[in-house]
Amino acid sequence: MSSNQKKRNFQIEAFKHKVVVDPKYADKTWKILEHAIHEIYNHNASGLSFEELYRNAYNMVLHKFGEKLYSGLVSTITFHLQQISKFIESAQGDLFLEELNRQWRDHNKAMQMIRDILMYMDRTFVPSTHKTPVHELGLNLWRDNIVRLNKIQTRLLSTLLELILKERDGEVINRGLMRNIIKMLMDLGPSVYQEDFEKTFLEVSADFYRAESQRFIECSDCGDYLKKAEKRLNVEIERVSHYLDPKTEVKITNVVEKEMIENHMPRLVHMENSGLVNMLLDDKYEDLRRMYNLFRRVPNGLATVRDVMTSHIREIGKQLVTDPEKLKDPVEFVQCLLNEKDKYDNIIILAFNNDKTFQNALNSSFEFFINLNPRSPEFISLFVDEKLRKGLKGISEEDVVIILDKVMMLFRYLQEKDVFEKYYKQHLAKRLLSGKTVSDDAERSLIIKLKTECGYQFTSKLEGMFTDMKTSQDTMQGFHTAYGAELGDGPGPSLVVQVLTTGSWPTQPSVTCNLPAELSALCEKFRSYYLGTHTGRRLSWQTNMGTADLKVTFGKGQKHELNVSTYQMCVLMLFNNADRLMYKEIEQATEIPSSDLKRSLQSLACVKGKNVLRKEPMSKDIGEDDAFFVNDKFTSKFYKVKIGTVVAQKESEPEKQETRQRVEEDRKPQIEAAIVRIMKSRKVLDHNNIIAEVTKQLQSRFLANPGEIKKRIESLIERDFLERDDADRRLYRYLA
Repeated sequence: MSSNQKKRNFQIEAFKHKVVVDPKYADKTWKILEHAIHEIYNHNASGLSFEELYRNAYNMVLHKFGEKLYSGLVSTITFHLQQISKFIESAQGDLFLEELNRQWRDHNKAMQMIRDILMYMDRTFVPSTHKTPVHELGLNLWRDNIVRLNKIQTRLLSTLLELILKERDGEVINRGLMRNIIKMLMDLGPSVYQEDFEKTFLEVSADFYRAESQRFIECSDCGDYLKKAEKRLNVEIERVSHYLDPKTEVKITNVVEKEMIENHMPRLVHMENSGLVNMLLDDKYEDLRRMYNLFRRVPNGLATVRDVMTSHIREIGKQLVTDPEKLKDPVEFVQCLLNEKDKYDNIIILAFNNDKTFQNALNSSFEFFINLNPRSPEFISLFVDEKLRKGLKGISEEDVVIILDKVMMLFRYLQEKDVFEKYYKQHLAKRLLSGKTVSDDAERSLIIKLKTECGYQFTSKLEGMFTDMKTSQDTMQGFHTAYGAELGDGPGPSLVVQVLTTGSWPTQPSVTCNLPAELSALCEKFRSYYLGTHTGRRLSWQTNMGTADLKVTFGKGQKHELNVSTYQMCVLMLFNNADRLMYKEIEQATEIPSSDLKRSLQSLACVKGKNVLRKEPMSKDIGEDDAFFVNDKFTSKFYKVKIGTVVAQKESEPEKQETRQRVEEDRKPQIEAAIVRIMKSRKVLDHNNIIAEVTKQLQSRFLANPGEIKKRIESLIERDFLERDDADRRLYRYLA
């Protein structure tokens, strides 16, 4: 375009010919539409032209008659609903809900057709004037003219509640009809469903279950009551799934839980002859599982069950550990503990969903009552001793592991683990030295478990004992190589020596005893060999820990091999040179301590079937004026006869005191070491915090006594490890 060309301005002008609308247009058009709505409601829609009706409605909106169209729609629908309400009201009995449901279905169909005709108004006029869309309008009008109509409203609610009550009482009702009516209430909006039905439904249900629970509890035992409660709960959940709003499930289950369980918890768990304690005693897994599942649904439900279970376990545990009959047999005592633990473990796994809080409650209960018996560490060690001596024969490796794991579980409950260690060391020593352990693998396995639980310190000496046994075998090989020719294979005595490291084995006061001359010479040979191959060592014979095999010929030529203790051997060898010996003579010749000698003689002369000696006068106890003879009439169907030593399986009172004293002595350096460790890192600390820290550090081995910790602090102050603060006497400082 050339630059000098004129610019043209475009302008849109108004339409020249004015369109004149028929002044009666709106009324005529509305009449057509109104007639169509009447026909739809009267089920005569088949003769209507929906395309023409749509165009009429479209034109009315286009010509700004939307308001007339909308208000006409409201009044026409309202008119029809008022007619419909009369039909519904007049329906008799059971037909009431069916009529309501039929009319609701018809109203929805009618509204769908009307909505299609008025689609243009719905899309343009309604949003621009903020009016209610046609579909929603249909719901609101139904709500206000039908559902909220006074007569219909109360009748509807009472009919629904009546039907639910019938169903609760076991009658069959029309669930499909119920579902349709409830869905109608939900379609009319959450507030309609909640206010016109749900609120009253929940209140009536609470009254129903309150009365029913009272009736049930008076005539049922606990197990039956819980079955009924569970059934009711499941029925209500099922009811919701069939015809109520899913959101109602939480509310109705809360009602059942509160009225049937929460309000009766104490009475149910403590119910006489059938409550929780009886269920536990009788292993009623199913009832317990039901109680757990129901009680977990209510506040503090599981806490109530747990508390009653805990106090019951503590009570029976207390009875067990203080029962004088049970305490007579340590192995039986520990077996009872394990049986109880198994019983409640099974209950927690099978009935209580393996709930960790219940497991913790069980553990704290066992810890509580096991430590009520100060002899528990000794008894658990005796149980292990029994099992590892003979109790594991013929048992598979898996079962051995299970038994050892159970022992470890009891061991964890002990507060005085160091006392267990003392006894375990004594019992292990006897097993190793007498060669009575069933399985070295089982022994080592238990030591590994103890090491894992308590650390290297706890088991280092136990491992040292095994090392000594292995070293002793090598030493004996060396001794036989060096003195083989002198020792020969003749009829003389042979010697097997176990060399024990003093620190690793339980300390025994070294008791001298006069060995027979034949043996003394052999022992001297071994001493000179051993001290010749090891410098700077001392050997002292522990005759109280040894055993011997003796070949004996009795009066009528019957021959036997007797397995006896070293002390018993010393006594029997005297009868090679004498037919009759007095107690005093034996004591003088052997120099065995009196208590050990009496026990040895008791085993040799007073045990039926093992009495290789006779004594006068015949009695169970050994007197200082007794005389002893070889029992020429001794017989046994076995060639090899083991003669044990009459020994108390449990420690006597003085021995117990001595062990306790040794334990207390061993604790002192451990407490001091803990104090120094803590003060070294903290530099300054007050008295109460030291006590707390030391107790915490040592609790894996024993429960430190605050009085003893205080004494150890005093001792460390005297030895210049710590000092008291000048300003505050309860404050301690570490001295580097």
